[in-house]
Amino acid sequence: MSTVMFESLGDKVALFNQQANKHMDGQKKNPFTSGINIEKPKFSKEEYGRPAAGSLSDIRGRKASAHILREILELCEIINQNGTPCRDQPEIIGITFGDLFNIYTYVSDKCVGLLLRARKQKLVEFEGECLFQRRDDHVPIFLTKPIAEIRKSFRERLQEIEAETHS
Repeated sequence: MSTVMFESLGDKVALFNQQANKHMDGQKKNPFTSGINIEKPKFSKEEYGRPAAGSLSDIRGRKASAHILREILELCEIINQNGTPCRDQPEIIGITFGDLFNIYTYVSDKCVGLLLRARKQKLVEFEGECLFQRRDDHVPIFLTKPIAEIRKSFRERLQEIEAETHS
């Protein structure tokens, strides 16, 4: 056992007081310590519930967002490649959920979740809240934007995420 040698009792007292003060400072920041009033942290709407910028959690979140964007783009590409243009609006591509599900299950098991996210981003439209295999096989799904516009938008967003992650 190693012992720290002190030149005097005063040095021991000073070290103890230093440790005690450090502990007290830590307790002042502890929200679970009773009897101590702590100023509540203030966050803007954009900051609330988000990790600190540049933290590992923030970087992981950005990478996850980029991954999801790529998967949504892939879903739109599959609809564009395998769907058929509408008679009255040839720039709008449509495919039935059953056909899309059969094609996409080979690519990923997240077809329905990605469709919901793509609809939230106004990239696709379909009737109903959620689509189910077999029950909704006949439901048409439409790309609401030309694939070139979707590609351009997603590339820009992916480049922004990439720049933010490496800055």
